[in-house]
Amino acid sequence: MKESNTQSADIVIVGTGHGGAQAAIALRQKGHEGSILMIGRDSVPPYERPPLSKEYLAGDKPFERIMIRPEQFWADKGVELRLGCGVSEIDWAAHTVTLSDGSTIGYRKLIWAGGGDPRRLPVPGANQKGVFYVRDKADADAMMAALETGAKRAVVIGGGYIGLEAAAVLRKLGCEVVLIEALDRVLARVAGEELSRFYEAEHRRQGVDVRLSHGVAEIVGEDGAVRGVKLDNGETVDCDMVVVGIGIVPAVAPLIAAGAAGSNGVDVDVYCRTTLDDIYAIGDCAAHANDFADSAVIRLESVQNANDMANTVARAIMGDKEPYHALPWFWSNQYDLKLQTAGLNLGYDAAILRGDPDSRKFTVVYTREGVPIAFDCVGTMKDYVQGRKLLEAGPEKIDPALLADPEVPLKELM
Repeated sequence: MKESNTQSADIVIVGTGHGGAQAAIALRQKGHEGSILMIGRDSVPPYERPPLSKEYLAGDKPFERIMIRPEQFWADKGVELRLGCGVSEIDWAAHTVTLSDGSTIGYRKLIWAGGGDPRRLPVPGANQKGVFYVRDKADADAMMAALETGAKRAVVIGGGYIGLEAAAVLRKLGCEVVLIEALDRVLARVAGEELSRFYEAEHRRQGVDVRLSHGVAEIVGEDGAVRGVKLDNGETVDCDMVVVGIGIVPAVAPLIAAGAAGSNGVDVDVYCRTTLDDIYAIGDCAAHANDFADSAVIRLESVQNANDMANTVARAIMGDKEPYHALPWFWSNQYDLKLQTAGLNLGYDAAILRGDPDSRKFTVVYTREGVPIAFDCVGTMKDYVQGRKLLEAGPEKIDPALLADPEVPLKELM
């Protein structure tokens, strides 16, 4: 008789990012004593992703300082790590997953925290040496190696947070930087015009050549290495490295192939359960009806969402079910500026400026029908803390003149 090569674990977690790591931590904190196996495509133990395009790339933080926990922690907590390996297939009826190395793992409960893959640039030449994406440690390490070997002229494609953060770090490291954005302003998909124009001006002040309303037609190379970026107007921008930050594609193919519902990611309910028995999904890839988006079904690409969903799943598995309900928050570090965002500005009909952008300390309050729904706070920690509490307190119309007055503390408006 052929010997079975199937291993099993009580709980299998796919993904070793913030969501996967927090799920394992929360399960142990809540008293789970069964076996936990974490499977990750990364070859290193769980680490923080946001610093990759900021402190880690800049050399301000070594890898040890961005690890979610020291490596020994996982062994001490009885969490087995299976690294450098992905999941290629799920058999939900048999409660097994097949890994990219051909092995099979059985599970009682499966937590999918697979995150996403960088959206690839769909133009000729995009696979050449010198074209980088910033999604994992290997990506950041490859960029650092290129910089150490003499890359000095960079084109950053994409004016979202990843692109802007990368541009800021590259300028700090002495590179010439041209930033290409297809839309007519940076951060167009996530912020109002006031914030967009402020960051556009800040990057230009720092020496970044910001090109708006420009598309990319081709990555020009020579001997297999990038030498320039050809724009849709025919101009070629010379460079020796390209950084692409144009979003992610949710990594959910095995779940969808197994029959899970989902179009933009994988659908989950209020307890982060997919439509497949005993399979949960959390983090960037999980499409859910969000209480702070007027119950619209969205994906949230944030550490907050990954961690809070992980806690929701751990509670559910341990028999202490509580629906997911967490105020979204985000942050971005660029140059010496710290942006903190509370809430979601989806569907806002007014953006109220609170303070003076020229002071480099101000807040943008987003409202819908007079009710605050989100705050973008640049260097205004007090507004961020009090704005979060205001949003958590529930919807209430507030006089826009009071919201616009920085001398009126937000806590007084609750």
